[in-house]
Amino acid sequence: MSLTILDKTKIIIVVYFKYRKFIVVNLYIFRGIKVRVITGSQRGRKLISPEGLEVRPSSDMTKQAVFNILQNDIENSNFLDLFAGSGQMGIEALSRGAISATFIDVSSKSIEVIKSNVKNCGFMEKSRIAIMDSMSFVKNCSMKYDIAFLDPPYQKEILNKVLPMLPNIMKDNGIIVCETEKKEELPENIGTYSIHKSYIYGKAKITVYRHC
Repeated sequence: MSLTILDKTKIIIVVYFKYRKFIVVNLYIFRGIKVRVITGSQRGRKLISPEGLEVRPSSDMTKQAVFNILQNDIENSNFLDLFAGSGQMGIEALSRGAISATFIDVSSKSIEVIKSNVKNCGFMEKSRIAIMDSMSFVKNCSMKYDIAFLDPPYQKEILNKVLPMLPNIMKDNGIIVCETEKKEELPENIGTYSIHKSYIYGKAKITVYRHC
């Protein structure tokens, strides 16, 4: 988890020890960062974000970069937001013309936030929202997607487990986009997909897989 993207409030506590020595202890209270829809039908719409260290919403810079990459593929697409968090990536896709978005997250708190954000944007009829772990969803999914976006918690090594299964639920010529830490290495090939290009944005890396 990259702490640099979180809004944090520092509290300084001075602890007194015997021998008249003092130690300054810095404590941080972390709050969910503010997120918004960048463009499209819901441009500027503010979204709420779950609080906690497991949730790391994509920054506006990274989100804009992802949708610049996908700009010619979003309209009329079926979009999968696999580690959805606040749901901001799927909502951004719907705002830009995707015909449907599926939001998957294992956290009940995140699912509540996603439902609230989707409802506030008027996208409930175009959305499927489910509380489920990523591997169970991919194993049991019967739908095919044009675009899948994966941004799991950093340093959890989840992608190496779920990526090999993902081509099974992608349409022909589908696109898989992963956001990871800059140093994380992903497999060059996953089934009939291979890495098309990688991009570095600050501490994040965007990896794009396309059908071979």
